[in-house]
Amino acid sequence: MRATLIIPALDEAAGIERVVARVPRDVISDVVVVDNGSSDGTGAAAARAGARVVTEPRRGYGSACWAGVCAVPAGTDAVVFLDGDGSQDPADIRRVLEPLRAGVADLVLGARQLTGEHPWHAALGTRLVAAFVSWRYGTHVRDIGPLRAIRADLLRRLGMRDRAFGWPVEMVVKVAALGGRVAEVPVAHHARIAGRSKVSGTVAGSVRAGYGFVAAALRAAREVR
Repeated sequence: MRATLIIPALDEAAGIERVVARVPRDVISDVVVVDNGSSDGTGAAAARAGARVVTEPRRGYGSACWAGVCAVPAGTDAVVFLDGDGSQDPADIRRVLEPLRAGVADLVLGARQLTGEHPWHAALGTRLVAAFVSWRYGTHVRDIGPLRAIRADLLRRLGMRDRAFGWPVEMVVKVAALGGRVAEVPVAHHARIAGRSKVSGTVAGSVRAGYGFVAAALRAAREVR
């Protein structure tokens, strides 16, 4: 299986080299870091670590992810997403790819073990959104985390539209609505390597992200119908 890794990154120069260096190259053939308008040299740091750097000046998590998808080379079988802050262990990429390799899932989510290292308001918001998605769209998920793997051909069919916080949940809802198989595997979660969170660092940021998640879920369901 040929897999491409996409890492959206905004002002992560202090840690992005360490993240890229730990990517398991036996299962990932191409690492794409999307510099989402950074002012601290994130792109140059990622390039030094051996990543292919794509620049997307339009701010937004979804914008960065979409720019990465547009850069996925032909012949790719699976696309993996990983945040650039070091809060997930790149070694867990093997875990999320395995169900795709085995042919038992179309989208695999890394279910984080959210502990005291993750803000309580962000953890609560994520769990509530996951419960809403499970109830409303008939697929059981415990987490809407950033580490995930999806079949490349299915990703192209989704017509991803969200360019902000709602990208992760839009993907889950659209896969479920199309009858895709969604699986979860446990993955580690740590404090970020350096810098500050652009989303979960404050209660207000978590509320905005939660609203974006729910709005994206409702919009995605309408689009698929």
